[in-house]
Amino acid sequence: MTQLTELWTNRKDFRNTKVVNAKVPTPGKGEVLVAIDKFGLTANNVSYALSGDMIGYWNYYPTPVEAAEEHWGKVPVWACANVVASECDDIAVGERLWGFFPMASHTVLKPGNIIADQFIDFTEHRRELPGLYNTYRRTQAEPDFVQQYENERCLLVPLFSTSFVLYDYLLFNNLFDAQQILIGSVSSKTGFGLAKMLQDDPAVTAKIVGITSTGNLDFVNGLGCCDQVVTYGNEEQIDNSLPSAYIDMSGNIGLTTTLHNLLGDNMVESSMVGASHWEAGGRMEKLPGAKPTFFFAPGHIAARDAEWGPGATMLKGMEHSLKVAAELNHLINVEWVHGAEQLQTIWGELLDNKVAASRGLMISLLD
Repeated sequence: MTQLTELWTNRKDFRNTKVVNAKVPTPGKGEVLVAIDKFGLTANNVSYALSGDMIGYWNYYPTPVEAAEEHWGKVPVWACANVVASECDDIAVGERLWGFFPMASHTVLKPGNIIADQFIDFTEHRRELPGLYNTYRRTQAEPDFVQQYENERCLLVPLFSTSFVLYDYLLFNNLFDAQQILIGSVSSKTGFGLAKMLQDDPAVTAKIVGITSTGNLDFVNGLGCCDQVVTYGNEEQIDNSLPSAYIDMSGNIGLTTTLHNLLGDNMVESSMVGASHWEAGGRMEKLPGAKPTFFFAPGHIAARDAEWGPGATMLKGMEHSLKVAAELNHLINVEWVHGAEQLQTIWGELLDNKVAASRGLMISLLD
């Protein structure tokens, strides 16, 4: 525990990153210092950067004022960490945590609302941010079968939890009466997680159509989650006579435009979720069919929790996610990346869509 290592990303130019080293912070009264020994890196983290100002992702772990004015920020990740120093009476050194952390070796949290298996970060600047990301699991209080899936929790569970929220959103709305569900960038983990959940539900009879690149075609076919797989540029193979709901993981405005023009009024729902093709975004012209809208997962979670009880949606999401992760993790090849310089390299490859869907990137910035 010799130093703090962080990777900062320029909020205006995601390829511009810098490694920042400093003295490991000391926790204040009521705080804990954690050492982050592993975190997952996926296209979801690109989405966090892309929507960081709109939703507030940059604000969970803000850079100092001078750095923020120069547009430097910390992209958040899903990670596991150990408590290495504690000034909080109810959290002991040695506790194992899972939750929303910065790309860093260490950070400080301020636990509140502490119960046996979780707590909320009560750091002042986080109080106005979406509460979903302020919850930290105390994993040693969880069942053994959950504890054994640490890598999957960092790589797959956050994404499959979003898959579950999307799946539930579709069910809640009776699939918008769609007979066909189109999933853009289905090779993304959130994309094929959604396809798997829809496929596994015997009550869902709609056709599941995955859209992907030629390079990921074999991977998607190997998943066996889709009734039809279409590669980019061949969208005319989609049956445009069926009422269709489009779930967009790609953020590719050109693809969205093509599909809306193809389906016309049969595009009955169009939800923008991810940004795997983040540089293909832009201003969208008025399109035929349902208006494309940004899907804000915390909003649907809050609505469901009002019905089911606080935390119930994410608990259901965790159960579904672990099930899907256990079934599909053999298709993901976990690769370990050590050190900030290697992280800079792989982050650039992720931005350039050079990371195959079958690769699961696990990162550690600890010495």
